[in-house]
Amino acid sequence: MVKSLRHYQWLLRLMGWFKIPLIAYVKPRLIVLDDQQVKVSIRLRRRTKNHLNSMYFGALAVGADVAAGMHVFYFCDQFKVQPAFAFKSMKAEFLKRAESSVTFRCEEGELIRQMVQTAIDSKERQNRMVQVKAFDLQHEMVASFEMEVSLKVK
Repeated sequence: MVKSLRHYQWLLRLMGWFKIPLIAYVKPRLIVLDDQQVKVSIRLRRRTKNHLNSMYFGALAVGADVAAGMHVFYFCDQFKVQPAFAFKSMKAEFLKRAESSVTFRCEEGELIRQMVQTAIDSKERQNRMVQVKAFDLQHEMVASFEMEVSLKVK
């Protein structure tokens, strides 16, 4: 059974409240979560702004983290396994100042699904690089991220 977007938004909030308070502070909103892609939005507001009135790079990193990480939860839910994952490394390129709300897009669903399947089959930790791109309200790319996801299933 595929769970609803609302269900995963609720899980994201719970994770922010109880496990990773910075996620709760930034308040990312899940827009799309399916087999191919994840889209997450973070509003530009006092909590996410820097001294130049653009989005603080820490808030951008939270958006990239959530966009890449939600696919892991999504596929582990489908395979009915518990994930133990973290981000092993991150490479970020900031292309322009994000002076509006930002949408983070990760279109690596198939790669992450295969990674979860391999972790289940091998019972060993798997590491994969995934791409996350960040766009402003004018649909211009403001940043790109390479996140190394490290996953083991329990």
